[in-house]
Amino acid sequence: MSVSLPFFRYHPDPLTTGSIRASAEACACCNRSTGWIYTATFYTAQEVNENFCPWCISDGSAAERFAGEFTDAYGLDDVSEETLHELTRRTPGFHAWQDPRWLAHCQDAAAFLGEVGYTELMAHPEALDQLCLDLRMDGWHDVSQLEHFLTHLGQGASAMLFRCVVCDTHIAYVDAS
Repeated sequence: MSVSLPFFRYHPDPLTTGSIRASAEACACCNRSTGWIYTATFYTAQEVNENFCPWCISDGSAAERFAGEFTDAYGLDDVSEETLHELTRRTPGFHAWQDPRWLAHCQDAAAFLGEVGYTELMAHPEALDQLCLDLRMDGWHDVSQLEHFLTHLGQGASAMLFRCVVCDTHIAYVDAS
């Protein structure tokens, strides 16, 4: 396991996020046991019971062989076809209570940093402000209820934190059980 993992522009630390973990399992695509295995979402019409190694994700062979995608393209209308291809077919997805969704900023997909609570969000005030605005637009008009909800992230809800790869702005959305 001393071999370096491939770099994923839109998911820079899949070990920390839990999307890739150490494992002796063989990859469903290349049949090699690389020491690492993907553990999150894969959308395909085929039956795939095994997981993939990071290299088969990175080079696109897993998505091609099994005619699938690691991320749903919903909400990514403003990104280029090349970006969409890299994100959906060559970037590890992530775990979420609801269907994971990828955020975009500056007409590019953002880098997924992980699931966070209120304390981590406070370190990125622009993400917290944007999240509050989004929640108010979704009907959270009572400020005290919104504050209570946000300060209790981690208890049935969390925030998914992203960083813009163009301007470094942090953005987030709430995922709940």
